[in-house]
Amino acid sequence: MDLKEIRVEIDQVDQQIVELFQHRMELAGEVAATKRESGKAIYDRQRELEKLERLGSLADNEFNRHSIEELFMQIMSISRRYQYKILGDRDHFFQDMYTAVDTLEVNPDTRVVYQGVPGAFSQQAMQSFFGEEILGTHVEQFEDVIGALEEGRADYGVLPIENSSAGFVSGVYHLLQEHDVMIVGGLQLEVEQALLGVKGACLEDIQTVYSHPQALMQTKPYLEAHGWKQVSLPNTAVSAKKIQMDGDKTQAAVASVQAAKLYGLEIIQAGINTMKNNTTKFIIVSPRRVYTKDADRISISFSLPHESGSLYNILGHFIFNGLNMTSIESEPLPERQWEYRFFITFEGNLSDSSVQNAIGGVKSESIDFKLLGNYREKTDTRA
Repeated sequence: MDLKEIRVEIDQVDQQIVELFQHRMELAGEVAATKRESGKAIYDRQRELEKLERLGSLADNEFNRHSIEELFMQIMSISRRYQYKILGDRDHFFQDMYTAVDTLEVNPDTRVVYQGVPGAFSQQAMQSFFGEEILGTHVEQFEDVIGALEEGRADYGVLPIENSSAGFVSGVYHLLQEHDVMIVGGLQLEVEQALLGVKGACLEDIQTVYSHPQALMQTKPYLEAHGWKQVSLPNTAVSAKKIQMDGDKTQAAVASVQAAKLYGLEIIQAGINTMKNNTTKFIIVSPRRVYTKDADRISISFSLPHESGSLYNILGHFIFNGLNMTSIESEPLPERQWEYRFFITFEGNLSDSSVQNAIGGVKSESIDFKLLGNYREKTDTRA
């Protein structure tokens, strides 16, 4: 048989595969209808594993066995996505747990908490998002922001989540997973780091530099080029306040120009961050499960078993529903060796059927699923 004849036969086989696939999807739709009546779960992992093993055993060699298992893993995954689309939000997950609002409730008595001290970038983010007149208070740790919300001492909290040059802020996603709060807003703040010292200090005096670990990372090449000792503190503005109180010319802080003005410090050198378009994303968190009708970002978290293809199949829900992911982060689970929790942000609104289908699939096929929030992200270019 020559190449042309082989290709003709392949085309015929492919046509048969398409016809059989479409028939299989019709049957999957009928399965969904029976599950609507019975309330039975769409995903039956044990049945699928048994079926994959049975189908693989029909192969006549090891290569074909692996190929058949991979092929039918995808076919069954597609069938599940089709069933999620048919059934929709049958358990009223979105309708019962989350409320759409026109705008976030903000009034003269609204209380907002941020981590750090006055002059911190978190304070700038708070004022940019809520306005200069907002009633803001500051706390020492990220955990304290969450505590203030849970104890009713604040209506909203401001937390940094990611920097364009230093990556995700350690520990913040974990707090969102572990506590009953929801992301309701976001802000991108352009951040310019400056080297600050006490009055009269100059570059040659500096021996030790203090700042938040993220700020030290954002300015790492500059700091290392001078060979200074670097010391981490909880916040950039806390660092500025420390050197102001110590009054030591050998100490410097990496913080904002605003912090220099607030604490009466010398701006030894401005704009020392490596990336000149250095931007930090902040999130606004609330104890209320609300989202604005114009929200266009959704963040979720979940964990998966340490199995081949588990993450691939989960990500297929976003592809199948035409949703664009904007970030993915992971953290190891100490209680489950070699297993991870994933944090994904993607575009969409909870009112969209495609979003509901994707979330329904991820929720059903993962462990410890949590919807972290649906929100709109603003941009502020003030340094």
